[in-house]
Amino acid sequence: MDRMQQLHQIGQSIWLDYIERGMVQSGELQRLVNAGVTGVTSNPTIFQQAISKSDAYRADLQTLAAKGLPPKEIFEALAIADIQAAADVLAPVYKSAKGEDGHVSIEVAPDLAYDTEATIAEARRLWATVNRPNVMVKVPATQPGIAAIRQLISDGININVTLIFGLERYAAVKEAYFQGLESRLAANQPIAQIASVASFFISRVDANVDEQLKKLPSTNGSDPQTLMGKTALANAKLAYAQFQAKFSGERWQRLADAGAQRQRPLWASTSTKNPTYSDLLYVEPLIGPHTVNTMPMPTLLAFWDHGVVANTVGEGMAEAEQLFPQLAHLGIAINEVTTVLEREGVEKFATSYNELIETIKQQGAKVAAAT
Repeated sequence: MDRMQQLHQIGQSIWLDYIERGMVQSGELQRLVNAGVTGVTSNPTIFQQAISKSDAYRADLQTLAAKGLPPKEIFEALAIADIQAAADVLAPVYKSAKGEDGHVSIEVAPDLAYDTEATIAEARRLWATVNRPNVMVKVPATQPGIAAIRQLISDGININVTLIFGLERYAAVKEAYFQGLESRLAANQPIAQIASVASFFISRVDANVDEQLKKLPSTNGSDPQTLMGKTALANAKLAYAQFQAKFSGERWQRLADAGAQRQRPLWASTSTKNPTYSDLLYVEPLIGPHTVNTMPMPTLLAFWDHGVVANTVGEGMAEAEQLFPQLAHLGIAINEVTTVLEREGVEKFATSYNELIETIKQQGAKVAAAT
């Protein structure tokens, strides 16, 4: 039995955190699906890298630019074509999983992250335009995003809640999912077909906290640097415990009896940023039932090569619970860390999006100059 089969037996899905037109056209994505990959995620950074570096987009980009379309419309046309093509590759997975897997994610524009009504309108439009049952629309877990998530779930739209860093925000995300399902059920609308994941970002937490720990001196024989590389996993494990508690009990059972799916935790940002850490630091310790790990290609290949599969996500809970008080004693407040990371996450995606639009604008100018 290979590693992917072992993961599926435990209950974890592996999604690819990358999309590029050439990999769909060449059959590479199909080969990955045949090997056990059951979903694809995208974001503005991924599309910026794909469109700016791949020749697979050149002809369509030039054709669209020649029509005089503005850069944002050109980007959307390119992105939606990729999402539709990937969704079609994953359609058999979606069918065999009865709608619980086989999804492809597309993100609302990052400049809408703090506008509830605009996010709702954009998510509805993307959902209708892509027109695939196995698409997920990504909505950031900003405070304005929470209200949008509640409404969109009530609309019956599959939602990938992205940029979750903190436990308090994650609690609000799950509650929005519950309320959206309950609202839809109260309106006598079906809920069984609605799928959602809550994307909890991992490695960026360590990147922030480790940088703070490096600057702290040892005191009374205690070295703060011994805590490096532990915060992200502790945060994720406590999130999983929160997930288990929420998706149990009478309230959840009423929804489950009506066919509701669990909103699975999705571990995102799972590539290792610190080269001294294991390349699978954010993979092997977070394996467990009803979870997804979305990996960039290098991490996926590393897992296939030497990953160790075991049900690990529930291990080390006592240590995880002790870590945040230890950090607080050192002057590191996890809530402040996650607030900063959320803001930076939105800003990074916005920067990538703006760079992408500028690239398309420049390509359009070249087409205009050549005619």
